[in-house]
Amino acid sequence: MFLTKALPLIFLILSPLALSAQSRQEVALAKQILGDLQRPSIRQNVEYCGYLGYDRGGKLTASKPTRGDEASCLADDPLNIAVITASYHTHGAFSEDYFGEIPSGDDMEGDEEMGIDGYVSTPGGRLWYVDTTEMETWQICGIGCLARDARFRPGADGRIRQSYSYKQLVRHLNQ
Repeated sequence: MFLTKALPLIFLILSPLALSAQSRQEVALAKQILGDLQRPSIRQNVEYCGYLGYDRGGKLTASKPTRGDEASCLADDPLNIAVITASYHTHGAFSEDYFGEIPSGDDMEGDEEMGIDGYVSTPGGRLWYVDTTEMETWQICGIGCLARDARFRPGADGRIRQSYSYKQLVRHLNQ
């Protein structure tokens, strides 16, 4: 019983994001990039996307963001990145018709196909990490950690958990 109650805390402490300085730097860069893109994404109601990775000199960097449409974004090939480690994208403005507060199955599948992880920001200002090795996603930070849409309504997408396996995510989106 003790272990069950301790699992969420253990999960956060032992998550790959907490294990290495490299990962912490990547999270900080993702948060900065997505934080900068949040307001234009919400205002224009479009997704913005791109990549994180290492340039030829070994420095962690981000690609220039690509502007997508209301429900998708296909990032341009990054000219400044030699080794891509993760994708990033926003989810645009709040909509009652779209599950915008969690990554989608397509988000996770696209990153898995490329062999990279991902970062997703939501209209409520959440930041998610997508781990394609484990096929899990979890919140790096919750509502309002990034700019949020003034029209956002907490609870509109149902109860949002701290983390989801791929199967749980797909099941939640198909409810």
